[in-house]
Amino acid sequence: MNKNIFKEWIKCAIIRAIKTFAQTAVATIGTSYAIGDVNWIIVASTALLAGILSLLTSIAGLPELDK
Repeated sequence: MNKNIFKEWIKCAIIRAIKTFAQTAVATIGTSYAIGDVNWIIVASTALLAGILSLLTSIAGLPELDK
């Protein structure tokens, strides 16, 4: 793999993981608030897991790099 392609892959994968982390955190906060109590440890751990899963899923391919 070309060094520039790898750098671009890392950049795209991290951006996607951050977006996934943020979306999961917002959804978890909203759901927790509706139930009546926001458990910040649950919010952080759920969002972190989603971010890690996003990075692992990116190994299969990123549409952003399909040029």
